[in-house]
Amino acid sequence: MSLTRYIAWLALWFCTAASAQDNSVEQRLDAIRARLTTGDANASPLFLSTEDRRLVFSRNQAFLPTRDIIAGDTVWSLEPQTIDLSDLTYTVDDQTYTLATFLMQEPLMGLVVARDHALLYEHYADDHGPEALWVSFSVTKSVTSMLVGAAIADGFIDSIDDQVEAYLPRLRGTPYGAVKLKHILQMASGIAWNEDYANPESDVAKAGAFQGVALTEYLAKLSVAHEPGEVFNYNTGETNLVGEVLRAAIGNNASTYLSTKIWQAFGMESNAVWLIDQPGGGEAGGCCISATVRDYARLGLFAYRGGELDDGTQVLPPGWMDASTTPSSGNPGYGFLWWMRGLGTFSASGIFGQLIHVDPETGVVVATHSNAPAAVDTEYQRHLAAVAQAIVQHFRHNDAIQ
Repeated sequence: MSLTRYIAWLALWFCTAASAQDNSVEQRLDAIRARLTTGDANASPLFLSTEDRRLVFSRNQAFLPTRDIIAGDTVWSLEPQTIDLSDLTYTVDDQTYTLATFLMQEPLMGLVVARDHALLYEHYADDHGPEALWVSFSVTKSVTSMLVGAAIADGFIDSIDDQVEAYLPRLRGTPYGAVKLKHILQMASGIAWNEDYANPESDVAKAGAFQGVALTEYLAKLSVAHEPGEVFNYNTGETNLVGEVLRAAIGNNASTYLSTKIWQAFGMESNAVWLIDQPGGGEAGGCCISATVRDYARLGLFAYRGGELDDGTQVLPPGWMDASTTPSSGNPGYGFLWWMRGLGTFSASGIFGQLIHVDPETGVVVATHSNAPAAVDTEYQRHLAAVAQAIVQHFRHNDAIQ
């Protein structure tokens, strides 16, 4: 989902009832709603104060239509362990910093380090905590990718080599209809798409939030720019198309499927919510699941295990996560809606510093909630990336000397 359309949804759905808050918080929520409905281009989460964004990001369901993701009775336990990370350091621009210094950064809302059933490290801002939901933004893309894998395991999708039109016949005869599923999972369809958030005439500005028939009608009019699979082009519409294929294939909404296949099956601790385009509508395939940081970490553990549950049940096809985290021809740093990082690690990543960082070598997962000062390319996000890798290296080193 595009930032532009996310902003528009905030304005359109401001009247959604907020959950019970104390008076001071409710007054701030009312003030934010009022600002977001002025029509002012600067009235958006991008330009709200960091304090106000803390409310918006932690209470998406107070501003927007969402669908519930329901946890089950059995929880994947994360037992606290006493792990000393006091000597952990990391480097940014040839300068060395400590983890303690990073933990003091104002944008950091929550950080969890987990492996198997162990909660290795946990830290929260004063106004945050283990039960707090927080919007994931594009972390959701990687979750949608895993749901496509689950749909293949369940027989709803035959193969990623299938063409899109096999599941969305209304795209038959169009360039998108002939594209293979694996190419839209790699954002490498070859179809022209402009993702310029600053341009009101760009594709993302006009159609970044479309779902259902509106989405496919728009995509059907786009032309071919490259051969499929050759060129990576970050494309919100393509990600939403993955979600559209998923819903068409399973004959259900994505939130219910996620609840059943991963949330309850693997043992997420808390209920979550997923942004939908309108009440009763479809989920944004590329954005905006709101969940706790512990459940972010559990999603990373599920990915690390290749979709295998504690009882040995395989939710994802064997080898699905290996394929998902294999560099694509169009971008050596991108797979099936997962980012490849250094040291052989891979990540689900969202704007403003949301992160699920997985190390296949040790099974360590680093998960964060963040409120960075800007969507991308901030100093905080550079520190976050370095911290995640330093944590991985710490456990690799300790494993090596044990």
